[in-house]
Amino acid sequence: MKIISTNIAEARTISWKGKEVPTGLYKFSVNSGIYLGTEDVVDDNVMDRKYHGGIDKACYLYSADHYNYWQQKYPDLEMPWGMFGENLTVEGLNEKETNIGDTYNIGEALIQVTQPRQPCFKLEFRIPDNQIVRKFVESGFSGIYVRVLRNGHVKPGDSMQLVERKTALSIFEVYSLLYAAEYNALVKTAVNDPFIAESCRHDLLKRWSDAM
Repeated sequence: MKIISTNIAEARTISWKGKEVPTGLYKFSVNSGIYLGTEDVVDDNVMDRKYHGGIDKACYLYSADHYNYWQQKYPDLEMPWGMFGENLTVEGLNEKETNIGDTYNIGEALIQVTQPRQPCFKLEFRIPDNQIVRKFVESGFSGIYVRVLRNGHVKPGDSMQLVERKTALSIFEVYSLLYAAEYNALVKTAVNDPFIAESCRHDLLKRWSDAM
């Protein structure tokens, strides 16, 4: 896998249904690269730390391969790298082949996969479609959050190399469990995984605890 673009956010405030909403969704390419810290990307503007940033979600990765899918759905919409709020746009990243707990060398950094991205209404800020959250979920193209085990600089052109593959649920499988219409026994596997992000474990238990 290869890093196509490294991206950080410009802080913005968007008028949304009568409210002023701060967001760090508007990320743009930085040719010099970015530095992955323990709890966030240095100089990135993380505006809502309840849902973004922190040890378990220090950096967000999205596949460059998915852009063609979205461009076909929105042919008149310009889609620069970073469109989906990712810090790292990665060629070859596949949610079905990426497991919770997998570790990768990426530039100078060492990262570990923690959970899929759960979309919120702010996606509409960049894609003006009131069905985009539903479509994002249905696509299965969640992207991945990671924790940073070794801080370091990452630049475009760097490779993302697997260090250790865990025997665990894939990002795609966990994403499916979060939005499934019916309970699946794999929820127990997910919530008992020691490497899954605490927020994701919490959301799975909140959704399915009555069925477990």
